[in-house]
Amino acid sequence: MNLNDKIYIAGHRGMVGSAILRALQAQGYNNFLLRTSSELDLRNQKAVTDFFSQEKPDYVFLAAAKVGGIVANNTYRADFIYENLMIQNNVIHQAYVNGVAKLMFLGSSCIYPKLALQPLKEEYILTGELEPTNEPYAIAKIAGIKMCDAYRDQYGCDFISVMPTNLYGPNDNYDLTTSHVLPAMLRKFITAKRNGDTSVTIWGTGSPKREFLHVDDLAEACLFLMENYNEAGLVNIGIGEDISILDLALSVKKIVGFEGEILTDTTKPDGTPRKLMDVSKLNELGWKAKITLEEGIQKVYEEIKDCVWSL
Repeated sequence: MNLNDKIYIAGHRGMVGSAILRALQAQGYNNFLLRTSSELDLRNQKAVTDFFSQEKPDYVFLAAAKVGGIVANNTYRADFIYENLMIQNNVIHQAYVNGVAKLMFLGSSCIYPKLALQPLKEEYILTGELEPTNEPYAIAKIAGIKMCDAYRDQYGCDFISVMPTNLYGPNDNYDLTTSHVLPAMLRKFITAKRNGDTSVTIWGTGSPKREFLHVDDLAEACLFLMENYNEAGLVNIGIGEDISILDLALSVKKIVGFEGEILTDTTKPDGTPRKLMDVSKLNELGWKAKITLEEGIQKVYEEIKDCVWSL
């Protein structure tokens, strides 16, 4: 990519898209195509067709998606598969029609089978049954990977796919009903400290292990792959290490400065015992994550410690 190339970031106001935008700006890129969902409905085929034909982007980062937690995924199953397929189909196809030099499709670790071996290797895709609660979303993301590969095979398009692990960082979601474990935990501990509470309760036993990558590291990896990777299939993006939920809570407690105790609610489910990405492919290409989990949580805490959340 050249600094004056026209770059379209689909989903530029989300956590991932905004991080990619910041990373590009930091490197001196300045010619961006940015549209909010109200300005450009990516589910609308004609709107996307008109946008691409008029603007002719050189590079595309496809970070736009309908996302949500377990409850939303399982409740709005039709919405999740329909809207994500429409977004992907429209953007990927128009990128081909309008001669985009390169497109990156961003997926999710939920593409892997529910009972896949750990750590999760790229070749494990489609080797078993998916987690039922988010199957529609996962199938849409798998379709996006296969669509990029099909356009590469038939038309020679340089379309690549990347699958990030669990992310956290600026522009994260802190709604306790829809957020993921780390932002929810940060909010709980900050609120408990502010209110003078004596304890914070976490779901389950605390034994499941999860991997967490700061979104700024993800953005750096995406830029690296846009410059250095051109193959079919997919690339995992992660830090390559995981931590138990209880140890994560202890780390957050220390960083926040909460002095109460941590309680576990074993009436709540633990979820999948472990979910760790194998990042050897990415490391062998020449990129490794730089932000440690402790450093990343500290950065996020400094950014949000004074937030006032509505009930």
